[in-house]
Amino acid sequence: MKAETAAKKLGILLEAAPEEFREGLVTRDELAALMAEPPEWLEVLRREGPHPRTVVAAKLGISNSGLARGGVTDPLTSAEIKSLLEAPPAWLVTERATQAAVRAEKIRVAERDKERAARHSSGGSGV
Repeated sequence: MKAETAAKKLGILLEAAPEEFREGLVTRDELAALMAEPPEWLEVLRREGPHPRTVVAAKLGISNSGLARGGVTDPLTSAEIKSLLEAPPAWLVTERATQAAVRAEKIRVAERDKERAARHSSGGSGV
């Protein structure tokens, strides 16, 4: 697989990986080995960053779209993420509230659908 695909699977920013990783191909066995016993460079990248957008969003508890709305376009390090969490700007507070509301709505809909399925399977009208 391409290095870009392997980097996504490893949760790292390709541009921050060593040159030999970026320029090579990664077999499934090599990927499995990297996941099972990560080398020092991979552990450092995962711990300190810079992190790709999906990881940044997850660590901040918001969506990728929330990052864009907040004006975050560059990868962030763990220290930068920690700083944002310790003194959250208004946009981050808003995005975290939005994400919490989205999660609550997903749970509500899943529970509603579960109830409907249970009523339907027990002979109820299901409507």
